[in-house]
Amino acid sequence: MGEKRIKSGCACTRGIAVLLAVATIIVIGGLPAGTASGAASASVRLERAGSFKTPAHKANSAPPDIRRAMPSADVLIDAGHGGIDGGTHYGTILEKDINLAISRKLYLLLCSKGIAAVLNRTGDYALSEENRWHATRSRHRRDLSQRSALPNDIAASIFVSVHVNWSKRGNNRGPLVLHRKDGRSSLLASFLQDSLNKQQKARGAARDEGRFYVLNAVKAPSVIIETGFLSDARDREMLTNPRGQTRIAEAIANGIIAYRSFAP
Repeated sequence: MGEKRIKSGCACTRGIAVLLAVATIIVIGGLPAGTASGAASASVRLERAGSFKTPAHKANSAPPDIRRAMPSADVLIDAGHGGIDGGTHYGTILEKDINLAISRKLYLLLCSKGIAAVLNRTGDYALSEENRWHATRSRHRRDLSQRSALPNDIAASIFVSVHVNWSKRGNNRGPLVLHRKDGRSSLLASFLQDSLNKQQKARGAARDEGRFYVLNAVKAPSVIIETGFLSDARDREMLTNPRGQTRIAEAIANGIIAYRSFAP
């Protein structure tokens, strides 16, 4: 709204100046030759029209807040990794591709249910390339600051970061939801873990995790969802199969809806 008022004010100022200038030119053009006093009077009016200034209260007003131009969201979906950062992998299977596929499906599911969602990565690129929050040479730090600052700028109500897990022990499988140590994040994680457990017939429990920068930097309730273990053959089949990815996205969406119903 602030930006629109400033633009409207400038347009109005220019319009008045043009009208006055045109009116003065008409007067000058219509004067009989040799009418010096009339020409002088018209010249003064033309000079005044050209020097018309924006009122002081508009000229000194603060610049528009960039956040007014940003979309608002109930849920910000963070598709983990991307670009040069492939995340974990199994042969040629890269975590970044799985994260994006599930995140896209989650975005469409939430939108279809009337939940305003924003997806922070729509293709295979690193968010560090778009960073405008943290001037540093470290690509990793730029990436993290981009992921954490965007949900704060658009005032997201929920932050969900989608990832894939890995373990050297082959018997580890199933979903794991990590959250920071606050009540709403813990509640969100519990709903998500329960929904994913039902989808994957697992028994895992959500876990406090205070060491992740992105969880601590985001103001909204925040979680990291490890959707499954790429190191496990059964999980890997699910994670790389479009139908399995859809079921994971549906479970996440159901967990978000359950949380919003309980803690709007």
